[in-house]
Amino acid sequence: MIEPSDILGLDLGSFRFADDEPLAGQVGVVVAYAIRHRDGVFLFDTGFGFGNAALDAYYRVDARRIGDALADVGLTTSDITTVANCHLHVDHAGQNGAFPGVPIYVQPVEWQLAHETEHTILDWIDAPDTDYQQVAGDHEPIDGITVVATPGHTAGHQSLAVRTTAGLVLLTGQAVYSAGEWRGETVAREGRSRAPDPAAYDRSVDRLRALDPAIARFAHDRFLWARSAGQNAGPCYPS
Repeated sequence: MIEPSDILGLDLGSFRFADDEPLAGQVGVVVAYAIRHRDGVFLFDTGFGFGNAALDAYYRVDARRIGDALADVGLTTSDITTVANCHLHVDHAGQNGAFPGVPIYVQPVEWQLAHETEHTILDWIDAPDTDYQQVAGDHEPIDGITVVATPGHTAGHQSLAVRTTAGLVLLTGQAVYSAGEWRGETVAREGRSRAPDPAAYDRSVDRLRALDPAIARFAHDRFLWARSAGQNAGPCYPS
């Protein structure tokens, strides 16, 4: 079984909320996760891509290469055997092209959004030799790692539930924005108010809570939540 220490937070950089957004000027962070298991390494999200000047200027992006982030935890891109994106926005799937031939799991409705609306940057999503596996709903691509459909932030958002020796660890992606939102703090950074489908967002959060995780981690918060502490238990990767 997977050890909690085998779930490795990856620092993929930061951005600033745009001037026309509620958190204008504040810094946001981007966190991905690598999960070591007996058959390889499962990667959840790949961060911002590079080379789009308009996006970089709008969000003042300070992105890190996924290879550099993996090196921080003693891994390389060639160690990755499976990828999933919580969704296909540019800050979560921008470096999918770094993994040619590696299966990348995505919900079909998310794939449709990416290709039929102004949802993302398709040059990054449709990089050469990307190998998308469109699977709808909940499924278990790797023993002990379950993809959980959590629509709300986008219609095709998905999270991960990882069975570990210390209990269930949730990688919420952006289904929950922060540890504070998970705890129900009214002043925390949250995603519901900007979700295109708040009702679906609420249902997904309720569903994740019902799984009764021991630990919850987030794509835009460097801190994790641990049930034993009932609060932020520390950074999800070494600072």
